[in-house]
Amino acid sequence: MGMTGRQADQLRVRRPSDDVVVCSPLHLGESFSQRFMGLMGQASLADGEGLYLPTSSIHMFFMRFAIDALFVTAPGADGARRVVGMREHLPPWRGIVLPVRGAQGVIELPAGTLRAHGVQVGDEVVFEPTGADQLELSAA
Repeated sequence: MGMTGRQADQLRVRRPSDDVVVCSPLHLGESFSQRFMGLMGQASLADGEGLYLPTSSIHMFFMRFAIDALFVTAPGADGARRVVGMREHLPPWRGIVLPVRGAQGVIELPAGTLRAHGVQVGDEVVFEPTGADQLELSAA
């Protein structure tokens, strides 16, 4: 997808309650053009890959493939974001997902990701560097 720079800057999304990695790598749609374009024009997302957009609603116009959308709150004091909404298998070219109450962002994922990882509304997820395991070990 090529949205991030160096490999060391890559993030992943992990559910701390059971250490399941929901998404790796996670790309951040931070600039105006990245937020505007999102996944439009992309042929697909690689298995496990995701895109975070700081918004509470999305659209599927000009999309070429189905996605799952995971709506999350802003991070709490502990860095965890609560899942406040999910939309599975959103078909390409089929409309708008209205704003999700409480969402400060959405993670766009390959279709089937949420079900494969058993993600539920109310779960907490954290964004962390992909090398977080190694960082924890080296700090011990």
